[in-house]
Amino acid sequence: MFHRTPVRVATIASLLALALALPIAAPAAGAASKVGSSSKAGAPAGSTKPAPAGVPATQGLGAQGAPQIAARSWLLMDLTTGQLLAASDPDMRVEPASLTKLMTAYLAFNAIQDKKLALDTRPPVSTYAYKAIGSRMFVDPASPATIDELLHGLIIQSGNDAAIILAETLGGSEEGFVKQMNAQAQNLGLKNTRFTNASGLPDAQHYSTARDLATLSARLIQDHPDFYKLYAQRDYTYNGIRQPNRNRLLFIDPSVDGVKTGHTDAAGFCLIASSRRDQPGLGVSRRLLSVVLGTASESARAIESQKLLNYGFSAFEMVEIFPKGKPVATYRVWKGAVPEVKAGFNGSILVTVLRGQADRAKADIERTEPLIAPIAKGQRLGTLRVKLDDKPVTDHPLIALDAVEQAGFIGRTWDTLQLWFKR
Repeated sequence: MFHRTPVRVATIASLLALALALPIAAPAAGAASKVGSSSKAGAPAGSTKPAPAGVPATQGLGAQGAPQIAARSWLLMDLTTGQLLAASDPDMRVEPASLTKLMTAYLAFNAIQDKKLALDTRPPVSTYAYKAIGSRMFVDPASPATIDELLHGLIIQSGNDAAIILAETLGGSEEGFVKQMNAQAQNLGLKNTRFTNASGLPDAQHYSTARDLATLSARLIQDHPDFYKLYAQRDYTYNGIRQPNRNRLLFIDPSVDGVKTGHTDAAGFCLIASSRRDQPGLGVSRRLLSVVLGTASESARAIESQKLLNYGFSAFEMVEIFPKGKPVATYRVWKGAVPEVKAGFNGSILVTVLRGQADRAKADIERTEPLIAPIAKGQRLGTLRVKLDDKPVTDHPLIALDAVEQAGFIGRTWDTLQLWFKR
């Protein structure tokens, strides 16, 4: 059976002030010539429609107050708490264009982490990779790039040649790598995603959604924080050609450190952006992630993304319900060497709420009864359920902060009799 305990949530300090989202001219590309990244063929059904003038949010904690966004599909998440703040058609299947390269990079990072791939390796350059269409880092078959250089070219320059070389290295062929991409998509719970290539070239069967792309981005940031730093680099020079990162927000918002742009004629202009800003009063920072798909121009995707990030930081605040490692309650333990166990959480319990509405957050603790020894440190004892206006927001496991060994024979027998009479 479960025992429920109500918990009161305290209000904390307010957030940062709203910053204006202004269009900024694109940075110069230096010595690089202009490189196309689009192809008109094979787009998913419905993806070629023009970007709307402004679409209101239909989902999320702050849907009613969210700005209208000129994109076919969009989403704003607080990655620190895992909460959806606002979204419009986040499960619409769309062409991901070069956002596909997030999965290509994720699999490469996994391989490096598992010691299956070394950064100083120089894989051969196939004719197919050398003649890749669209954006390129211009790898020379006579002087192959290292894996480290290919990752820079993939992430900063959005090189299709880099994507193909990595795919052929990890999968034996691009077709073999695509199987790995789709298997990983299933493992990550990407329910509406299917890949047919490693670079994001148009294909009717190549698609994803704003929600799935947000999940993939969140896992990349979480699982590979050292490699994620590459996404903040503003430019990269390879083979004597300097190319800027196409993410304009890196040049106009110092809190933005990623993530990836994408564009084809069919997909429109897309941008996944992430920003990390300190929250006064908590001693922690918040990370927000915006996904904007199918805008009308390069500047539009930056402006609309900045709107969402600014809205997320100005309209919401983060509440700490319980600190990490501190006991929130003490519970009776039966058949134990000690009669009680302290319960708490293995991390700070943080919840995002609309600014000034922290008192609307309620938390209940549901725990299993009776608690019978032995109990291991870290063992789950119940669940903390957080609600806003009686709507579920998030759940967190309640754990034992200390171990409780079994009592001796007499103690166990006595508690057995007491439990029998309590029925």
